Amino acid sequence: MAYDPMAEADSLLRELGAEGIPHPGGTLLAHLHRVRTRLATWNARPVLQLAGLCHAFYGTDGFPQVLLPLDRRSDLVAAIGEEAEAIVYFYASCDRKATYPTLADPGSPFHDRFSGRAHAPGPALRRDFAELTAANEIDLAAGDPAFRDRYGPDLLALFTRFRALLSRPAHEDCLSVLLGPTPLHGP
Repeated sequence: MAYDPMAEADSLLRELGAEGIPHPGGTLLAHLHRVRTRLATWNARPVLQLAGLCHAFYGTDGFPQVLLPLDRRSDLVAAIGEEAEAIVYFYASCDRKATYPTLADPGSPFHDRFSGRAHAPGPALRRDFAELTAANEIDLAAGDPAFRDRYGPDLLALFTRFRALLSRPAHEDCLSVLLGPTPLHGP
């Protein structure tokens, strides 16, 4: 049987109980699959889709539930490969309050909440992070009108700042979900 990292990731998620963890819109596993699917509809490269499926393995600044402790990163690498796992770690490590305001600025610091260190990631990693952030947050906003009402203005401001990092399909989806359909013609 050929190695299929998506199947390996799904199997590991199930083994670690993701389908039994409550999450807005159902379970954590359902959310993770929706994030991966949204990235696919935006034509994200397969490794980013894989990272989208796995983005919550180490918990995040906004979702503290940990499926796999950091001392077991090698388990995730074995399932999805080094590049996808590095994106998962990068995403999970983000200190959002310290990083979000300037992430789109080249050379700005990225604050790692696990190590306490700051560094300046390259443009490709910044784009991956922005795209994954958008897919994650837009999934929540699309599925929960109360979430959208409460956080929509802040998300719109965030994704406006991230605009240079987002693909066109991601940006258009963010606007569509957060602003709703816009009329083609005036009244």
